[in-house]
Order: sequence, then C-alpha cells, then structure tokens
Amino acid sequence: MKQIGKEGATLLKFLIVGVINTLVGAGTMFLLYNLAHVSYWYSSIANYVIGGICSFFLNKFFTFQNKERSWSQVVKFIFTVAICYIAAYGIAKPLAQYALSSYSVSVQENVAMATGTCLYTLLNYLIQKLFVFRHK
Repeated sequence: MKQIGKEGATLLKFLIVGVINTLVGAGTMFLLYNLAHVSYWYSSIANYVIGGICSFFLNKFFTFQNKERSWSQVVKFIFTVAICYIAAYGIAKPLAQYALSSYSVSVQENVAMATGTCLYTLLNYLIQKLFVFRHK
C-alpha cells in the first residue's frame, strides 16, 4: 500500500470497511423494506444502527488505527453517524421523489435509499477522518 500513499491506503481501507458495512447494513435495510415491509425511515435507521456498530470498530482499529479509548470518541462517532444519516437521507428522499415522480413510491424509496447510502459514505468518511478518529 506504500505505492498509493498513506491517504490512499486509508481511503482504500475505509472503502473495504464500507463494503462490509454495506453487505451487513444495507442488506438489512433492503430486506426489512422489501420483504418485511418496514417503513423507509425505520429500514434505513436499522441500516445505520447495525452497520454503525460494525463500522465503529472496523474503522477505529483497521482503517484509522486509532488507539484512543474514550467515551468522547464514541459520542463523536454517534453524532457523526446521526448527522450524516439525517443529511444524506433527508436530501436523497425528496430528490428521488422529485426526479422519479412518475414512478411508484417503492421505486422512489429504493432509489432514495441507494442514493442516501452513497451520500452518507462520502460525508461519513470526511467527518470520521477529520473529527472522530483524527490523530492528535
């Protein structure tokens, strides 16, 4: 990983953790929404509760190799996940409703969940790197 540099290696690790979180969290979200008929908001929240727990530990120790042990870091992580969730899904749903107004609510909300996942990933990486797991 030396060839891609430290920043590139960190981003690559974050993306690998993201794939794992996506398989676990988004898999849960889409199964709840499409098979169990749980609402958009509860399905997407379940994604980030389940994926968030996995993400915290994998990003802390694998991605950012952060050894700090403090409750403030946990609070920062929860705050980051909540802000990224609200921003990403709060933007994605009305955007999908507008862009796909001639499609069914199910199509709109599935596209919104996929779009929200992408927005969330970008915001989450930046805030975790610069705020939560920043090396002092």
